Amino acid sequence: MPPRTSPRLKGRTYKRCACADPDTGKIIGVTCPKLKRRSGAWSSEHGNWCYQAELPRRADGKRRILRRGGFAGQTEAQAELDYVADLVELGAHRGPAERILIGDLIDGALRAKEPLPTPEEVTKRLDVGTDPDAIPTVEQWLETWLAGRKKLRGGTKRSYGSHLRLWLIPHLGHYRLDELTIDHISGMFDAMAERNDRIEEGRTSDDPQVRASVYGMRTMGAATMQRYRATLRAALNAAIRLKRGRKAVPLITFNPASYVELPSGKRPKALLWTPQRVRRWEETGKKPSRVMVWMPEQVGEFLDHAYGHPYYPLYHLIAYRGLRRGEACGLPWSETNLDTQDITISSALVQLGWKVEFGEPKSEASGRIVALDNATTETLTEHKEHQDRQRLAAGDAWQESGLVVTNPDGTPVHPAKVTDVFQELADAAGLPPIRLHDLRHAAATIALAAGASLKEVQALLGHSSITITADTYAHILPELARGTAEASAALVPRKTRQQPPAA
Repeated sequence: MPPRTSPRLKGRTYKRCACADPDTGKIIGVTCPKLKRRSGAWSSEHGNWCYQAELPRRADGKRRILRRGGFAGQTEAQAELDYVADLVELGAHRGPAERILIGDLIDGALRAKEPLPTPEEVTKRLDVGTDPDAIPTVEQWLETWLAGRKKLRGGTKRSYGSHLRLWLIPHLGHYRLDELTIDHISGMFDAMAERNDRIEEGRTSDDPQVRASVYGMRTMGAATMQRYRATLRAALNAAIRLKRGRKAVPLITFNPASYVELPSGKRPKALLWTPQRVRRWEETGKKPSRVMVWMPEQVGEFLDHAYGHPYYPLYHLIAYRGLRRGEACGLPWSETNLDTQDITISSALVQLGWKVEFGEPKSEASGRIVALDNATTETLTEHKEHQDRQRLAAGDAWQESGLVVTNPDGTPVHPAKVTDVFQELADAAGLPPIRLHDLRHAAATIALAAGASLKEVQALLGHSSITITADTYAHILPELARGTAEASAALVPRKTRQQPPAA
């Protein structure tokens, strides 16, 4: 089989430093422990940002890895990586020779220390030719299908793109679309399972080099495999619906992805950080579940510790009212009514790679009106007064975004920064680890503990289906049953406390 060149760019940003190993004198680079904080977030005081990208293969089939460093921040590194990706994307619907040419142009410019070519310059060097009766390869069809999905949210399109780039095209792209079989697709998922086995074996190996070879690699769960199959199935269904050529016949008439058997990708269960689980975590350092939720008193400890931080209103909204990170970061004052004590979720600040943009809520159910309790209303009122003082102090430097929580100059806060600060504050408070998204789960837990129904929690969180709510939270109800019973009993007015009958 001739060497393939994928039109999709494999790339990432990362940090490295020039620290030397005291024993060997060799540069530590990306493995330096100073590059990250205890929470796992990148340190802002050590190392410099770099990016790595895999350009289209050379004409002889050899891989071509581009590495560039020396960037002051991740934003700058990501910006150049995105630009390179855009250039490579120009070959998405062209042949192997054109993709090789794009790689040569990029590689040659950087080696000569010249500016990267512009999209116009690259386009002029490419030829285009199509045969309306030809059956495309899986790679060609997947690229065409994704490019035609104009109404997809940015995050969803990025997710589909990663599925194509990482597994679907490398493993299935060379097959002609009408020759793709169930066995071909099953083989791809077998390769995923084998990769998982290698990672697990590497982690437990006695050889430090073997352990190092899988450091930072994550196994692929059943739910992730299900998502890969869903992407492929959707693309193949579109091929069944599409008519081609002068005879107007479908590209394919059978969808093999629909018949591939995979383990069930059930939604992970949320577990409470009970005292017993906290003690076990302190002893072993392992979380009982990927989705862990603070108890109400732990949420209180965190908010007390975070009080006074510029991002405190965001964390308060997430913990009390269950907003998603993007919903909280993108909440405008125009949708916040402190008089009627409610907010309207109509937009979100979405992170795509390192870029951020305003988009619609995650689903139709995510667009909702959320009632505010007195404590949240008071928090937002105080914050509004503080922001007014910031606006006056900034003067002409203030950039009006209209958002509830902003940087000191009025610009939107970056969602990734909100996550990093959350981890730092949680570590400093000495609390068991959770993700920022799990703070949203805590809002559901508090509501359930107060006696709210699953239907009410569904509406609060903006879930599209009560099944999602039930799958995530129903099993924690027994742990909350005692508190719920006491809350219910407290609602019954009693003049005197009944005494047991005399013996």
